[in-house]
Amino acid sequence: MNMRSLPWTVPVAILCALISLAAKSDGFFSPQNSTNLQTFTTRGIIRDLRAADSTIVIQHDAISNYMPAMTMPFRVRGRQILSGLNTNDVVQFELHVTRSESWVDHIIKTGAKATVLPAAAPAVLPPVSALSQHPLLDYKFTNELGQAVSLNDFRGQALAVTFFYTRCPLPEYCPRLSRNFQEAQQKLEAMTNAPANWHLVSITFEPEVDTPERLRYYGQSFLYDPKHWSFLTGPADKIAELAHASGVDYEPDAGTINHNFRTLIVDATGHLQMIFPTSGDLSDQIVAQLLKAAAVTDPAAAATQK
Repeated sequence: MNMRSLPWTVPVAILCALISLAAKSDGFFSPQNSTNLQTFTTRGIIRDLRAADSTIVIQHDAISNYMPAMTMPFRVRGRQILSGLNTNDVVQFELHVTRSESWVDHIIKTGAKATVLPAAAPAVLPPVSALSQHPLLDYKFTNELGQAVSLNDFRGQALAVTFFYTRCPLPEYCPRLSRNFQEAQQKLEAMTNAPANWHLVSITFEPEVDTPERLRYYGQSFLYDPKHWSFLTGPADKIAELAHASGVDYEPDAGTINHNFRTLIVDATGHLQMIFPTSGDLSDQIVAQLLKAAAVTDPAAAATQK
C-alpha cells in the first residue's frame, strides 16, 4: 500500500487498522480489556523510515488475534533501533501494545528481497469551512441509541466533535481520541459548579461497520454518559461531506483507513471556536476549551472568543 504525506503542521498521516478481537467486541478496541502488555511477533517489509519521529512504516503480515495484514506506522523507543535498516528490507519484529501506547523492537532483517513501491502522489487537502454555516448541521444522523440527531439539536451547548472508527487498534490513534473524551467527561462531571451545557460528539467515518448497536457497546467500553456524549453514524456520503467540511481527510485503503485528526470545539452559539489537529493527551485542553465555549451567549462575541 502506498503511503501518503499530508502537509499538516503536526504529523497526521496516521493509518488506523482493522483488527479481530473477542466475539463480543466484534473487532474493535476496548480499553477496559487492554490494560496489560501484549507482545506479538510477525514479519513485514519496511516501507518508510522516519528517524526524526522515531517511526517506522511496515507492510506487515497478519498478526494472529490482533489485526490482519496491512501497512501502518509504528513507533520505536530510540532512533538507534532504526540504524542499519533500509526501505524495502524484509524484517521480523515484535509489536508491544498496552492500553496507552504501542511500539516495535527486535527488528531483524531476514535477507529476503521485497518489491519496490512507486512514490505516492501528494495529498490534496480539503478546506476547513465555517462549521456554523454548513447545511449538514440540520441533517438527522443516527446516534448510538438509534435516535435521529442533528448537530443543531445541541445548539446552546458547547460541543467537542471528533471523527474516528471503532476498529482502530493502536492506542495512540482513534482510541486516544475516545480516551480524551472519556477523561474530559469525567473531569467535567466531577467539577464543582461546572456548566451543564456541554456535549461530546464522536462521528464514525466507517458507517457501513459502525452500527448504532456497535457504537453503543463501544461507548460503554469508554464509560460514556449518553447525557453528555453521543456517537453518530449515517449515510456514507453525508458522513464524508461533514468530515470534508471539518477538515478531516480520510480514505479506505487495502483494509485500513488512512486519516488525519480533528477535534473541533463549537461554542454555545454554534460558532467554531478552535480545532485540535492532532491526537495525544488533550483532555485538559478540551475541558478548558469547553468551559470557555459554554460561557459564550452573545453570537456577536463568538469572533472574539476564538
